[in-house]
Amino acid sequence: MGITAVVTVIAAYLIGSINFAVIFAKAFVKKDVRELGSGNAGATNVLRNAGLLAGALTFVFDALKGFVATYMGREIFRYISENNGGDWSAPIIGAYLCGTACMLGHVFPFFFDFKGGKGVATSVGIFAVCCPVAIISGIVVFVLVTAFSKYVSLGSVIAAVVVVIMAIIFYDKTAFILPQILLILAMGAIVILKHKSNIKRLIAGTESKIKIGRNG
Repeated sequence: MGITAVVTVIAAYLIGSINFAVIFAKAFVKKDVRELGSGNAGATNVLRNAGLLAGALTFVFDALKGFVATYMGREIFRYISENNGGDWSAPIIGAYLCGTACMLGHVFPFFFDFKGGKGVATSVGIFAVCCPVAIISGIVVFVLVTAFSKYVSLGSVIAAVVVVIMAIIFYDKTAFILPQILLILAMGAIVILKHKSNIKRLIAGTESKIKIGRNG
């Protein structure tokens, strides 16, 4: 069953490697989004450079791939657990492992030269499976902070911190807590580290505020 677990995690990484920012930007404006605007292969950059519909589709499909990969991990690890027992293979551990793998695939996509996005939209789908309370809290914070500040990056970073805190507070008590905390922290760290340049610009007062456009 160890092979099954490994294959499942690899499959989650490959699902994450399907970069919808690149796909939809090319479909709408015939350009590689990584060569436009901030150069980030994520929903916000697509929104700014390819328009509202392209940006919305990117967000939805990035979240969906996070959901699919994480749900797959939870259910396959549930099967492993039921047949072998042991907290190491508990469904929530499989969900977090595959969620983390999917996020790594999004950030470092195998199919797109390992140059991907920042993991925000993908994390929505991941935590929708792992801890709905955490992601609902994060979405509320993201919307409020972004609405008032007009900085998507600020909303994303603060929301990531909130999601991490809430996911740890509401951890799944059917499995060991330590693996859950480590994987939650890893995903939070990925999102925040990918926003390092944004944080520097926010501090310097040079970060761009959100605006919708079409660079074509």
